[in-house]
Amino acid sequence: MGKIRVGFGYDVHQLKEGYDFWLGGIKLNHEKGAVGHSDADVLIHVICDALLGATNLRDIGFHFSDKDPKYKGIDSKILLKQVMILIREKGYEVSNIDATICLQTPKINPYIPEMKKCLAEVMDISEEDVSIKATTTEWLGFVGREEGVSAYSAVLVEKK
Repeated sequence: MGKIRVGFGYDVHQLKEGYDFWLGGIKLNHEKGAVGHSDADVLIHVICDALLGATNLRDIGFHFSDKDPKYKGIDSKILLKQVMILIREKGYEVSNIDATICLQTPKINPYIPEMKKCLAEVMDISEEDVSIKATTTEWLGFVGREEGVSAYSAVLVEKK
């Protein structure tokens, strides 16, 4: 068995009317969308951070600065593909990903299979290795007031 490492990611994006809502690589039909320098896909961002952390490659902001105009509005799937190149260059492969989305509305469960499929394709891994869960905050805090979305992710990687 090769060396195994764990990474963790956390991210938050504000929700506002007039923005597209990208989550897990797919566009959701919702009256509010996430605000960010890129497409603000909070789920992809936490997976990127967890992968980068597990392989000691710092964080998503280090590699894809929100001060750099070339990343303005970028599809976060492109960033995730680049992160996969970086971790594979260090000899690591994904063992599994476990992520939780915190969002009051819309309900995410119907979208999870499509998100898993999309993310697995982007990372060139099995859908079985991607776990996505969703929860609300029972109307508490910024998530409960529908002002924002947050997500958490833990990953396990193994050096091949």
